[in-house]
Amino acid sequence: MMTEKETATEKIISDAMANPSPAKSMGDPGITPLSPSHIQNDTDQVPSGPFFVVVVAIDFGTTSSGYAYAFTKEPECIHTMRRWEGGDPGVSNQKTPTTILLTPDRKFHSFGYAARDFYHDLDPSESKQWLYLEKFKMKLHTTANLSIDTDLHAANGKRVKALDIFAYALAFFKEQALKELSDQTGGDFDNNDVRWVITVPAIWKMPAKQFMREAAYKSGLVPRENPEQLIIALEPEAASIYCRKLRLHQMVDLDSKTTQNGISPTDNVGSGMTQAKEHVRRNRQSRTFLVENVIGELWSELEEGDRYVVVDCGGGTVDLTVHQIRLPEGHLKELYKASGGPYGSIGIDYEFEKLLCKIFGQDFIDQFKIKRPAAWVDLMIAFESRKRAAAPDRTNPLNINLPFSFIDYYKKFRGHSVEHALRKSNVDFVKWSSQGMLRMNPDAMNSLFKPTIDHIIQHLTELFEKPEVNDIKFLFLVGGFAESPLLQQAVQNMLQGRSRIIIPHDVGLTILKGAVLFGLDPSIIKVRRSPLTYGVGVLNRFVEGKHPPDKLLVKDGTRWCTDVFDTFIASDQSVALGESVKRSYTPAKPSQQVIVIHVYCSEKEKVGFISESSVKKCGTLRLDVSGTESSAPRREIQTLMQFGDTEIRAMAVDVSTGRTVKASIDFLSH
Repeated sequence: MMTEKETATEKIISDAMANPSPAKSMGDPGITPLSPSHIQNDTDQVPSGPFFVVVVAIDFGTTSSGYAYAFTKEPECIHTMRRWEGGDPGVSNQKTPTTILLTPDRKFHSFGYAARDFYHDLDPSESKQWLYLEKFKMKLHTTANLSIDTDLHAANGKRVKALDIFAYALAFFKEQALKELSDQTGGDFDNNDVRWVITVPAIWKMPAKQFMREAAYKSGLVPRENPEQLIIALEPEAASIYCRKLRLHQMVDLDSKTTQNGISPTDNVGSGMTQAKEHVRRNRQSRTFLVENVIGELWSELEEGDRYVVVDCGGGTVDLTVHQIRLPEGHLKELYKASGGPYGSIGIDYEFEKLLCKIFGQDFIDQFKIKRPAAWVDLMIAFESRKRAAAPDRTNPLNINLPFSFIDYYKKFRGHSVEHALRKSNVDFVKWSSQGMLRMNPDAMNSLFKPTIDHIIQHLTELFEKPEVNDIKFLFLVGGFAESPLLQQAVQNMLQGRSRIIIPHDVGLTILKGAVLFGLDPSIIKVRRSPLTYGVGVLNRFVEGKHPPDKLLVKDGTRWCTDVFDTFIASDQSVALGESVKRSYTPAKPSQQVIVIHVYCSEKEKVGFISESSVKKCGTLRLDVSGTESSAPRREIQTLMQFGDTEIRAMAVDVSTGRTVKASIDFLSH
């Protein structure tokens, strides 16, 4: 059954395509759309890929990363990675920091705690030569025209190729995971037996997803010839899949005051969480989670058609996804396109940095970061553990250790003491304590959280005003930042009891475990929403009064309208898994070897022409038609594009010979 909107879209598409048009002389060479398009539903014939022995998921986060795996023979056992060496006081975590260290000659040295500790122990004169990077994943979200050549800046200010850094990180995880799998199975584990899953934020655009895939090819995680060995999973989708399996003792229900797993939550938001963390810590030793094949108890309260929201609050981004349940199998359907933004917990770090600039001067902080990069990292680690102690009802101050070299370097730089700077600055809620610490009162700490939390709440409020998002039964709060009592309280205040707020115990690992489940069964999410409108430019017969005169092109006596946007799929349109959009193209000259078609996209739902201001060129579709020459007077290349998966795919066939044509769609290098 198609909705009216979808049928209307169908009609618009077939109208636009009804007149085959000769290739446009100026713009795209050789595009002649032939047949009207039909969106077919091939949902049932999703091919089951090659057989893998194990699924390994990598959660490559902005602030911390890790991996987990399950053998396809025992899908209910999810193993999280071995304990990492190193670790921080006040931060119990199964993951390792997303930090990477390269030697002065730009070779990979170490990742995670190991990278941080080694960098920290270097002599300051030496550490300036080494390249240390952290929180670099955000670059993929914030770079407008991402390409294979995008650069990152290391702590010492030197530039490195982003692709190299991402590839080094993935190669590190590959090595760790294969080592662990070899130890488990008692032999050399073959990478070909692994299906890899990498998680990315749902709000990432196609170039960023493709960038991750390119990095995976470069790192040797999977060969380019075998793309289906790697699946890109969307973080909130993974969380959603995992949350379905939750048992009551594996979560905290912020709204119920009932006892769960022996805990009776008091009015304090944080206490249930603290005890939950204890519970997780006690179960930590096993590292193996049993996911019951039955659906979790919470889920058994959901009926066909029920809706819930997953709010994934990570280090860099916040992702909001709205899902609806489809019974009996419990498949998921996306109700509204993923939304969110760069409102992760690193926003609080930036606020802290701004506060330091206010007290000690921007000029000093900029210099200190470059001259004493390791000490700056130290200061941010000290801040991190205090950041985690922030809570709405906290009354005692939070002390942040200032590294000795900060105090020392400041005196050299300014000629007076840190203590003097604090007295002189008009920041009255940060004091100096004689033990060499910055003493922040709780309100000061909470005010650092405010801008980030305000963004999240504003976004949630807007989302809940959408007609598709009424009547939400549960709100799952996941991701590392979800542990923050300040954020939990803000979400509670905003919702006013409209939905139940559920926080899984191992909230930082929710995505990782869900990504493993997704890798075991990628077809679990049956319907998604397109985040953008995609299409190509075509020529249509010129219709007086309908088409603007400046788009008129007369060719061989026929009047054509140029720049018409032929919509493949509209923004927020629902697409089923395996559904494809069909178009036919014909080469301009029989001898043509490659057809290159520009793909355009827009945030707007209805687009008339590719020249509109909301439309931008976002990729190219390449059809390699060499070797398919035939005696037919007109060669027709039929192209199928799939938009229902986490990545956009293209396939093509030469109609006259039935031979497959190599088709690729590229969002990076244009």
